Amino acid sequence: MTITSAIEHEGVKTSTALIKELGLEEHIEGGYFVLTDSQDQHIPSPFADEKSRPLATSIYYLLAYDRPEGKFHMNKSVTYHVLHQGRAEYTLIQPGNPPTVQKEVMGTNLAAGESRLLVVGTGIWKRSQLLEEDMARAKKGTEEKRERTNCLITEVVVPGFDWEDHNFMRREDLEELFGGEVGGEDRIREFRKWVG
Repeated sequence: MTITSAIEHEGVKTSTALIKELGLEEHIEGGYFVLTDSQDQHIPSPFADEKSRPLATSIYYLLAYDRPEGKFHMNKSVTYHVLHQGRAEYTLIQPGNPPTVQKEVMGTNLAAGESRLLVVGTGIWKRSQLLEEDMARAKKGTEEKRERTNCLITEVVVPGFDWEDHNFMRREDLEELFGGEVGGEDRIREFRKWVG
């Protein structure tokens, strides 16, 4: 299956069409997904104590008007995000003293700083959401506008994804990151909505 079958020539495919055509299911993190590949070849993962993992895995991942955001989570492997359509904002938190917070927009307007490719390294907390301005326009628009407010990407995980290498952020993780930091209480209030 190629993504070109899921994108209209004249614009953004509707979320309902993408879910049906690509066989997407609700994802526990938010949004929708389907596994598209898991390599048969296995390698020892340097990020998971040399445990055997597929060489790579990939999924389609969709944020839609009805499921527009994901929760903070961390993978031990590197994840490549490749845009197919739409826009989404990613919040990345690199643990450290102090932790660093970075926001990146995946989209097609490269002149505005948007990117078609986002690489998230190992040990970084991340979450994604449809942009607030896109959601606001969709809310005021027609059902058709809401259906076309989405973001479809491919995620490639190297070495391949395994639930054992995945963590959802807990409140104590958030407090450990920002507790005692200048502005930390503001960050905790800002992010606690997306903590599992």
